[in-house]
Amino acid sequence: MIVVRRHHDLGLAKAKRLAGKLARKLCSELGGTYTWKGNELHFQRTGASGTVTVTKDSVQIRVELGLLLRPLRGRIDREIRAGLDAHLGHEDGPSTGRPAQST
Repeated sequence: MIVVRRHHDLGLAKAKRLAGKLARKLCSELGGTYTWKGNELHFQRTGASGTVTVTKDSVQIRVELGLLLRPLRGRIDREIRAGLDAHLGHEDGPSTGRPAQST
């Protein structure tokens, strides 16, 4: 499982709009579906599923990979972090017990 948490200063409504926009883009490019349940976006596609939990000051992404995508775990993790960097700024410290990656 991949778990990435990031702090933000967007507020709840703006962060949810951004998460929805990114989910629509990813579903369009990669397939799959998503639904909102409160402040949690649930997504699923062949080989992967998970949640994006949005609060007023943080976002947490949890991705469960199927057997065929597990060898790509490192690359998928890096892509998630790069996407968060692009939209929320660079990671400000350890989020999953690992040091922040330098670019």
